[in-house]
Amino acid sequence: MKYIVALQNKADMLKAKALGMVAKKEGQTTIEYVMIIGVIVVVAGLAMVAMRSLVPDVFESIKAKILGGINNAN
Repeated sequence: MKYIVALQNKADMLKAKALGMVAKKEGQTTIEYVMIIGVIVVVAGLAMVAMRSLVPDVFESIKAKILGGINNAN
């Protein structure tokens, strides 16, 4: 009888430990999502800084093409 009680206690401990691991995994996935979002934000920020000088050039090119088309039409 003593062994059965000991086995039952051990099974209860393992069950509690497994449930605790499941709860921790949910917390880990939240942290992983936050880390992924953080990486995306950093990459987007770096891309914006890198393209900051290119944006005015693109608009100037578009403006020149529009004005060139208007001047050629007259």
